[in-house]
Amino acid sequence: MKSTIVSVAALTAVIGGAAQAQDKIKFEYWYGLGGYLGEVVQSTCDRFNASQDTYEIVCVGQEGYANAVQNTIAAFRAGKHPTIVQAYDAGTADLMMSGEFYPVHQMMSDYDIEIDWDDYFPGIANYYAASNGDMVAMPFNSSTPMMYYNIDDFDAAGAAVPATWEEFETALRALKAANPDKCAFGYAPSTWVDLEQFSMAHGVPIATNNNGYDGLDSEYVYNTTLHVKHMEDQLRWYNEGLSEIKTSQGGQNSRDAFAQNVCSIYFGSIASHATVHNAAVEGLNWDVTMIPVYEGTERKNTVVGGAALWVLSRKDEDEYRGAAEYLKFLATPESARYWSTNTGYIPVTLSGYDQLVAEGFYDEAPYKGREKAIESLTYSEVGPLTRGIRLGGFIQARKEWVSEVEAAFAGQKSMKDALDTAVERSNKVLRNFERTYAGKTFP
Repeated sequence: MKSTIVSVAALTAVIGGAAQAQDKIKFEYWYGLGGYLGEVVQSTCDRFNASQDTYEIVCVGQEGYANAVQNTIAAFRAGKHPTIVQAYDAGTADLMMSGEFYPVHQMMSDYDIEIDWDDYFPGIANYYAASNGDMVAMPFNSSTPMMYYNIDDFDAAGAAVPATWEEFETALRALKAANPDKCAFGYAPSTWVDLEQFSMAHGVPIATNNNGYDGLDSEYVYNTTLHVKHMEDQLRWYNEGLSEIKTSQGGQNSRDAFAQNVCSIYFGSIASHATVHNAAVEGLNWDVTMIPVYEGTERKNTVVGGAALWVLSRKDEDEYRGAAEYLKFLATPESARYWSTNTGYIPVTLSGYDQLVAEGFYDEAPYKGREKAIESLTYSEVGPLTRGIRLGGFIQARKEWVSEVEAAFAGQKSMKDALDTAVERSNKVLRNFERTYAGKTFP
């Protein structure tokens, strides 16, 4: 009899728990980050669900930013889209012009949730703000590129940490002379690093209309700027054996080649800081610094990379309330610290960063060095050419650049010809975007 009572009690508890779970208001969140960073995203969802009993966020990884955007578009057409999607910077213009979103500034106001929007770093806020300054998406995983370097290799070569590209070349030659058999620089062509952030730091345009912010009739012009010299230098270093191509297609990518002490230098997101730390071979002595600029350049701020959280249209009020509560949860100091601790991403707010500094967060490994990303993002006042990029079809334009640059590295054409072709094809993408939204302007 006793065992029967226990069993009935246990069954009642299970049924009661299931009923309680069913009573929760569910809403979906699709995220693009994969691997370890995707696991941390999932843990933020679990923490939110454990923090309250009203809502249940169902978080679904899409294994890549592009997949997250493309799958959401497909699901939207079928009426099965999520309430929240993590969309990366390249998709900003397309999402803005679609109109199929609930501006987060408006949503938080509608549900009486107070957010200090002025607390966001300008270099982050500008990327996701409408023309009136109101935030349309919530900045989430924000980053900027860094140069990762092996301290011991630099010391052995007598090389200084470079602030300019001229010093960078000197360091490459010293590294190669000191250890001819080692990869000095593991290079992976990247529009985000080589084109976008390079152009921001140098204050040169990627496209007309202040990189697209001032009109849909924009045109790419990066084949006429200092970017051409930079890519010609990259190709020359490769041809001279000063760098080696390290991409996932060829096996070990540039980040892992650095962490495994195969290469002395690599360029990547500050978000990789935690991954490098976790993957580093024993005894790897490394650090990060801001990406170089050419001599004679007045350095400008770099801009945010990563992604923001977009709340999509055509959902009911309960789901929007849940979404608002989740974004409120992410905006707390505790959540900001959890995110920064477990990833390499930087705080998106001034107060969040100041709190971490006050706590000594950046004073010692494994977090020391991440503050340099903030220095890069805030190096200058944000100007018309350093607030970001607002160009339609930018995901496709990135592909055109990569395809042509890879052709140049394969010896199929000159770098200038490659960039000219990439610009020509990308401008066709812009014209299609302009026709699609004829008579409209960005929010």
